[in-house]
Amino acid sequence: MRANWDLVLERILAHGNHQDLSVLFHLLLTEEERCAIAGRLKVFQLLLQGEMSQRQIAAEYQVSIATITRCSNYLKNMTPEHRAAIAQLIG
Repeated sequence: MRANWDLVLERILAHGNHQDLSVLFHLLLTEEERCAIAGRLKVFQLLLQGEMSQRQIAAEYQVSIATITRCSNYLKNMTPEHRAAIAQLIG
Protein backbone atom coordinates (compact mmCIF):
# COMPACT_ATOMS: atom_id res chain seq x y z
CA MET A 1 0.00 0.00 0.00
CA ARG A 2 1.40 3.37 -0.99
CA ALA A 3 0.91 6.27 1.39
CA ASN A 4 -1.05 9.23 0.05
CA TRP A 5 0.03 12.52 1.62
CA ASP A 6 -2.89 14.39 0.04
CA LEU A 7 -5.28 12.08 1.88
CA VAL A 8 -3.52 12.88 5.15
CA LEU A 9 -3.86 16.61 4.47
CA GLU A 10 -7.53 16.20 3.58
CA ARG A 11 -8.18 14.38 6.86
CA ILE A 12 -6.40 17.11 8.81
CA LEU A 13 -8.36 19.86 7.06
CA ALA A 14 -11.62 18.02 7.71
CA HIS A 15 -11.08 18.39 11.48
CA GLY A 16 -11.10 22.04 12.37
CA ASN A 17 -11.17 21.86 16.15
CA HIS A 18 -8.41 21.25 18.66
CA GLN A 19 -9.91 18.14 20.26
CA ASP A 20 -10.47 16.32 16.96
CA LEU A 21 -7.00 17.20 15.73
CA SER A 22 -5.47 16.04 18.98
CA VAL A 23 -7.21 12.67 18.69
CA LEU A 24 -6.16 12.34 15.04
CA PHE A 25 -2.51 13.15 15.72
CA HIS A 26 -2.39 10.84 18.73
CA LEU A 27 -3.63 8.11 16.40
CA LEU A 28 -1.17 8.89 13.62
CA LEU A 29 1.97 9.90 15.51
CA THR A 30 3.93 8.51 18.43
CA GLU A 31 4.73 10.77 21.39
CA GLU A 32 8.29 11.06 20.10
CA GLU A 33 7.09 12.13 16.65
CA ARG A 34 4.72 14.72 18.10
CA CYS A 35 7.56 16.13 20.23
CA ALA A 36 9.87 16.22 17.20
CA ILE A 37 7.31 18.16 15.16
CA ALA A 38 6.67 20.59 18.01
CA GLY A 39 10.42 21.07 18.44
CA ARG A 40 10.99 21.69 14.75
CA LEU A 41 8.15 24.24 14.65
CA LYS A 42 9.67 26.07 17.61
CA VAL A 43 13.10 26.05 15.95
CA PHE A 44 11.67 27.58 12.75
CA GLN A 45 9.87 30.26 14.79
CA LEU A 46 13.01 31.14 16.73
CA LEU A 47 15.26 31.17 13.67
CA LEU A 48 12.84 33.46 11.86
CA GLN A 49 12.81 35.80 14.86
CA GLY A 50 16.61 35.87 14.75
CA GLU A 51 17.03 36.74 18.42
CA MET A 52 18.80 33.56 19.59
CA SER A 53 21.86 31.68 18.37
CA GLN A 54 21.58 28.06 17.32
CA ARG A 55 23.42 27.01 20.47
CA GLN A 56 21.06 29.03 22.66
CA ILE A 57 18.06 27.41 20.96
CA ALA A 58 19.56 23.93 21.47
CA ALA A 59 20.27 24.57 25.14
CA GLU A 60 16.98 26.25 26.04
CA TYR A 61 14.61 24.03 24.04
CA GLN A 62 16.52 20.73 24.14
CA VAL A 63 16.62 20.39 20.37
CA SER A 64 19.61 18.84 18.62
CA ILE A 65 22.06 21.03 16.76
CA ALA A 66 21.50 18.78 13.72
CA THR A 67 17.78 19.62 13.69
CA ILE A 68 18.50 23.32 14.08
CA THR A 69 21.07 23.21 11.28
CA ARG A 70 18.62 21.44 8.95
CA CYS A 71 15.95 24.05 9.69
CA SER A 72 18.43 26.89 9.25
CA ASN A 73 19.67 25.51 5.93
CA TYR A 74 16.10 25.11 4.72
CA LEU A 75 15.36 28.75 5.56
CA LYS A 76 18.58 29.94 3.89
CA ASN A 77 17.56 28.24 0.64
CA MET A 78 14.09 29.86 0.53
CA THR A 79 13.24 32.84 -1.58
CA PRO A 80 12.46 35.95 0.47
CA GLU A 81 8.80 35.62 -0.54
CA HIS A 82 8.59 32.01 0.60
CA ARG A 83 10.36 32.84 3.84
CA ALA A 84 7.88 35.67 4.53
CA ALA A 85 4.96 33.34 3.80
CA ILE A 86 6.37 30.73 6.20
CA ALA A 87 6.93 33.38 8.87
CA GLN A 88 3.30 34.47 8.59
CA LEU A 89 2.06 30.86 8.58
CA ILE A 90 3.88 29.77 11.73
CA GLY A 91 4.34 33.16 13.43
